[in-house]
Amino acid sequence: MHYFIFPEKDATIFEASSSLNSGMDEILEIRKNVSDTGASVDVSRILMKFDTTYFQEASASGLIPHSGSRAAKYYLNLYDANPKALATSQSLYAYPVSGSWDMGTGRSYDNPQTADGCSWKYRYSETNGTLWASGSGAEDGAGGIWYTSSVAPAASASLNHQTRDLKIDVTGTVNSWLNGTIVNDGFLVKRSGSVGNNHPSASEGNTDRLGNFSFFSSNTHTIFPPTLEAVWDDSTWSTGSLDALTSTNLEDSVIYMKGLRPKYKENSRAKFRVVGRERFPSKTYSTTPAGLTIKYLPSGSSYYSITDAETDDVIVPFGTGSKMSCDSTGNYFNLDLNGYQPERYYTLQYRVVTDEGTADELDQYYDEGFTFKVSL
Repeated sequence: MHYFIFPEKDATIFEASSSLNSGMDEILEIRKNVSDTGASVDVSRILMKFDTTYFQEASASGLIPHSGSRAAKYYLNLYDANPKALATSQSLYAYPVSGSWDMGTGRSYDNPQTADGCSWKYRYSETNGTLWASGSGAEDGAGGIWYTSSVAPAASASLNHQTRDLKIDVTGTVNSWLNGTIVNDGFLVKRSGSVGNNHPSASEGNTDRLGNFSFFSSNTHTIFPPTLEAVWDDSTWSTGSLDALTSTNLEDSVIYMKGLRPKYKENSRAKFRVVGRERFPSKTYSTTPAGLTIKYLPSGSSYYSITDAETDDVIVPFGTGSKMSCDSTGNYFNLDLNGYQPERYYTLQYRVVTDEGTADELDQYYDEGFTFKVSL
């Protein structure tokens, strides 16, 4: 299962405009501006918070597993919005924020600038005057404040000029929120190091020209707002009296959908039935047509994937969080449509692996144009 939630607030804070609020910007930025002489550097960072109430409740009820081999993984996803002059390869880090802050209503291009929310210097507003107080990660009370200890270590991901969407495994931080170790005040996303630290490994503070990242914010009018994604294996397996499709069968088999509806309501939960059978079944004497005999796909190695039908962006990839289940009537998977963009079409594909890791491994893909719409 893949479950997505959107930010309740986000903003960019700019060192060069220390009182500026950008809470209503459609773009979030990780900037690094180096002067022509290399004598000065100014940067920006991203603040972002998600309401994790659902994750808390689902974890407590057991719907989302929080321990064992099926324990959920959590990912912070930010989507490329035309970054500029990026270096070949670099990393971004997501730290858990250690203090509250206000999103505000400003935009980075406001003139005069708006200062009624968080900024590089202030947590709530310039009028309120509350600084990012001293503490772990604070730099003279400015630039945000975050945890760096083993309680909630930083998470990171590498990007380059070709792979510019950001996907960070933040499982450690989210679990610290869910178990009450720290309070959820959101993430701070930045480069490594700190302002004024010119050590070669401190990419935020040194004079290397690394370019500027741009990501869509929660205020975007595109289909690419940031998400916090939970991924876990929700598959169950009970075949009843069904027979299996063997590796020999799968080389020439038919995969089709049973009861696929043209559209589903946003935020609903739906069960999708997947049927497998031989394309040319062997002739037998039976009262049931062989072509109607349902067989189950291999356990633990049958997957689904979901893509946006227009953009081909992968919403759910083949993997641990997209394993198919089985009951006495055939294969299926459950889909929670929370986090899917409404009034859009999505395409389903399937992957079946048999004899994995052996010389006889067979990896079959099925894309038969199965499409559904998520409606308002």
